[in-house]
Amino acid sequence: MKALVLAGGSGTRLRPITHTLAKQLVPVANKPVLFYGLEAIAAAGIEEVGVVVGATHASITEAVGDGSAFGLRITYLPQSSPLGLAHGVLIAREYLGDDDFVMYLGDNFIVGGITGLVDGFRRDRPDAHIMLTRVSDPRQFGVAELDARGRVVDLVEKPQEPKSDLALVGVYLFSAAVHDAVARLTPSRRGELEITDAIRSMLRSGLKVRSSLVSGYWKDTGSVADMLEVNRLVLESVEARFDGTVDEHSELIGPVVVSHGAVIERSRIVGPAVIGQDAHVLDSIIGPNTSIADKCRVFGSEIQHSIILPRASLEGVRCVESSLIGQDVAVTAAPGVRGTHRLVLGDHSKVRIDV
Repeated sequence: MKALVLAGGSGTRLRPITHTLAKQLVPVANKPVLFYGLEAIAAAGIEEVGVVVGATHASITEAVGDGSAFGLRITYLPQSSPLGLAHGVLIAREYLGDDDFVMYLGDNFIVGGITGLVDGFRRDRPDAHIMLTRVSDPRQFGVAELDARGRVVDLVEKPQEPKSDLALVGVYLFSAAVHDAVARLTPSRRGELEITDAIRSMLRSGLKVRSSLVSGYWKDTGSVADMLEVNRLVLESVEARFDGTVDEHSELIGPVVVSHGAVIERSRIVGPAVIGQDAHVLDSIIGPNTSIADKCRVFGSEIQHSIILPRASLEGVRCVESSLIGQDVAVTAAPGVRGTHRLVLGDHSKVRIDV
């Protein structure tokens, strides 16, 4: 079995961060979200992975390399434009050959991995296996309709009047039979080749399509709110570790990771939180659910429930929360009235905040 990882999307909902960083590389607990998917694929015993890349291919290939760091063999598959999930399968046809494969969306996050799903597919040999989860607004997703026995009877992409609340999660397993269905597709009203239409075609051809409900947590990390929520979830599982320097005037409460080379001085850090390598925190309060990346500086500031990317700095800024701050950003204080600040700042920004 092979894996096909789709990492060609542009991440419009995460702009301005994704003007300069692939959305699949935005970090969760200081690790790119794409890496969690690759680790799950490797843990399931899959070694050959095709990664569909688009305009951000240079940054993804630089971060992932040949896959050896994950125990994988990576082949990059260029995509001229993100024209739908099924288009990713279409351009990967030669690479996939007649092998079974798991298709994994590179910006999705699933707690618990996919090992059980892959093992079940190998054992039961359906033509397709989809994962489902209940959502509050199914109109934003591909939606599955099941019969009274729990069998998939229909699939519709972003229906205006959904027949169920069961949305497709961004992991699919296929036999080579999917290629014939994909080859027959025409673009949807969105101008894309929809994977839901391909699976629907397989159903109507009498092929076996299985489904299972996600037992753990799933999130499409396509928005700032989703990224912060996944960051919170991952941080809940961290264990305290102190590889850096923490002075006697600092207080660390709960699970806090202080990475190698990091320096904490006269500060209070409330976990769960992660402080990256060579970061410097001085005279500051770091609240829970916060990831401070490598080589960041937080001086005389307060921040919580946030993700700070590498080499960013906050100086003299109070009450920052629920923020996503890009690489090399500088946030400094300016005279004015103190308030609470929620920031989404792209790389190399410079902002002065009233304090």
